[in-house]
Amino acid sequence: MTINGWIQILVYCGILALLVKPLGFHMHRVFSGDRTVLSPLLVPIERGLYRLAGTSEKEEQHWAVYATGMLLFNLAGFLVLYALQRLQGALPFNPAGMTAVDPELAFNTAASFITNTNWQNYGGESTMSYLVQMAGLTVQNFVSAATGIAIAIALIRGFARASGKSIGNFWVDLTRCTLYVLLPICIVLTLAYVWLGVPQTLGAYVDATTLEGAKQTIALGPVASQLAIKMLGTNGGGFFNANSAHPFENPGAISNLIQMLSIFALGAGLTNVFGRMVGSERQGWAILASMGVLFVVGVAVCYWAEAAGNPLVHALGIDGGNMEGKETRFGIALSALFAVITTAASCGAVNAMHDSFTALGGMIPLINMQLGEVIVGGVGAGFYGILMFVVLAVFVAGLMVGRTPEYLGKKIEAKEVKMAMLAILCLPLAMLIFTAIAVVLPSAVASMANAGPHGFTEVLYAYTSAAANNGSAFGGLTGNTPWYNVTIGVGILMGRFLVIIPALAIAGSLAAKKTVPASAGTFPTDGTLFVGLLVGVIIIVGGLTFFPSLAVGPIVEHLAMIHGQTF
Repeated sequence: MTINGWIQILVYCGILALLVKPLGFHMHRVFSGDRTVLSPLLVPIERGLYRLAGTSEKEEQHWAVYATGMLLFNLAGFLVLYALQRLQGALPFNPAGMTAVDPELAFNTAASFITNTNWQNYGGESTMSYLVQMAGLTVQNFVSAATGIAIAIALIRGFARASGKSIGNFWVDLTRCTLYVLLPICIVLTLAYVWLGVPQTLGAYVDATTLEGAKQTIALGPVASQLAIKMLGTNGGGFFNANSAHPFENPGAISNLIQMLSIFALGAGLTNVFGRMVGSERQGWAILASMGVLFVVGVAVCYWAEAAGNPLVHALGIDGGNMEGKETRFGIALSALFAVITTAASCGAVNAMHDSFTALGGMIPLINMQLGEVIVGGVGAGFYGILMFVVLAVFVAGLMVGRTPEYLGKKIEAKEVKMAMLAILCLPLAMLIFTAIAVVLPSAVASMANAGPHGFTEVLYAYTSAAANNGSAFGGLTGNTPWYNVTIGVGILMGRFLVIIPALAIAGSLAAKKTVPASAGTFPTDGTLFVGLLVGVIIIVGGLTFFPSLAVGPIVEHLAMIHGQTF
């Protein structure tokens, strides 16, 4: 590790901290229905969309109606995206002549993009036409991100309201998030990326002749616009197969910094929105501090592991850390930082090959996802995910002092705890059961590029990434097979909707409750003690659930590496 590397990490953290309050202020005004600087331009469009949808900003919904609208909207998005892929050979804006996508891959991709996962069992520049990239994938990048934020806002209303029967209106929340938050920021980001050298064109691919005289086809396309929302919306799906390691997606240090900030910006800002909506910004800072502790520890371990490198390489007289699979433009520090950011959030974009990380360096992204990606997390998804752990932490605190647990004046009772546990436990259900089957099924084992613990980790990482709605992968696993396309697609859907439904049920339950005034026995939830309790609960639940799988994967691989064995 170097001083320069740590300075880059600290600069990133400092800039991110400065963005939290402005973004929180803006989003709070948007979802409260207050006027913003964009209102004169966007209010007529907003109201026109409500008329088309047959709703109004004054119309509120019960949590079950809110959930039904969300599910139907996502079902429609799935069907449209699946159809676009299957019919792309006959559709326009296809200069490279892409043929129809196979059924299993189309299912996997449709499930992936409607859930904000963007798992890619394909190379974008060799599989998807411009039309599918724009009208299919980019559109879902916007609305899947907006859906996650809408669910988070609905859950926050559950904590903020008293004796209410509604938690907002899904169509209103979805529209406002898209119009006032995602689109304006993405327009600015797109222009910035174009200025930095990212392509934005509908022209055909370019044929070039190399210095050796060979012919090479250079893929282009509307890259900058998709790049903007893939990062801001924590989607992560790359226009190119190499994702943010590709020079057309990530030309240099400035674009790399902007992308890393984009991944965390809205997720971190939602903690401030929470504080404002419940009437105490300290509550939001406490949750952000819990996320920050886990994030900093993860960065430190990953950076240390990659900077230490492989002792077998050092024995050959080669100094330095592990640069395998990394871009020299970014180096070890920014590669490790990017890996932790993209897996702490449910983004999945990569600027280095995670499969080439050391055993412990690759374990940190895996742990980030196994914890439910609550360390900032995906836009909205990370916040409602950590609120599930908040419910559990408050319940544990109540058991410790022998009184009914409360959070923000709401009594946390059996229903809320059961729903929170259901949301938390659905992730290991998808991650571990599919992994267990895949490592003994011959057709699935055949997709593993490595034997031993590293091969096991490749499979575990795939299903963990799917259920956590992340989308990154250990590149050594060949995932474009019927088995992996279908099972990963199912895992993706489980990881999204089996968390959202309990979260909305909790929102409805809490909104209907009266607010209980704080008393001398009320456990404070805005201080250091609560931050420590919340971090402890997250680590204990994750450790008890996933330590056995980590022990036979990256941990034993690290121990074997120390003793001279690689896989």
